[in-house]
Amino acid sequence: MKRRSGARYDAAPTRPCEGSHDRRRAGPRTRPAHRGRRAGPPAHDEPPGAAERSVLVLRGAGRAFCAGYDLEEDAGAGPMDSAAWYRELEGSADRMLELVDHPKPVIAQVHSYCLAGGTDLMLACDLCVCSHDAFFGYPDIRFGSGVVTMLLPWVVGARKAKELLFTGEDRIPAEEALRIGLVNRVVPAAELDDATMALAKEIAKNEPFVVRATKRAINRVWELSGMREGVAANVEIDVMIESANLPQRDEFRRITQEQGLKAAIAWRDARFRDRGA
Repeated sequence: MKRRSGARYDAAPTRPCEGSHDRRRAGPRTRPAHRGRRAGPPAHDEPPGAAERSVLVLRGAGRAFCAGYDLEEDAGAGPMDSAAWYRELEGSADRMLELVDHPKPVIAQVHSYCLAGGTDLMLACDLCVCSHDAFFGYPDIRFGSGVVTMLLPWVVGARKAKELLFTGEDRIPAEEALRIGLVNRVVPAAELDDATMALAKEIAKNEPFVVRATKRAINRVWELSGMREGVAANVEIDVMIESANLPQRDEFRRITQEQGLKAAIAWRDARFRDRGA
């Protein structure tokens, strides 16, 4: 077992390599040195002996896969100018793309919360197996923030992505996630480990070189369609969002600082209940 940069890797000769988040939140939305480092395990940072493994599994080691970036640290951080935000957001997007670019298939094993930055992390993986108790979403807009890594339209299509992002939906159940193509398989929670490993082993039966080449070919289709340009353009737009003076975000941060994150989320959710949303 090896622990490094907030990730835990488990490697054994008879099974694929696994990496685990040991936090519910991926990291702060501010502080560039933290966010890029803690948004997920380094895509090419594998434990000794993992080179011969053909599939990687990324899973949450705590109560959830990942509930997003650390909003408490965000609220406590000082203001950032647009140049600092650009460095911050570009670094985070690049970090997610490391998973996309990893030469081996990466499977996200998701239980419970998978929200905001956690959904970014899941989408950067090649495949996703989740438990029935999992739910997904991007609540960022509900507290005045933007999406960091705009991969969602490339997975579920532009129209569905607009619906989810415009509303800030954060309770997409596992079965709905399966229906819209957000995940690949949904299984009972008690079977999640076995089901994920079964998929990994099924992939690992194939010639590793061909599997890696096939991943490159599929990713190339994305790239020729403009995926990387879209991610880069989103970073520029997100800089505009995060640099703007927005009353909703200021109030969310004020409540977080004075009363804690739980109170801020309750304030946010009450606003949408009052609107009948």
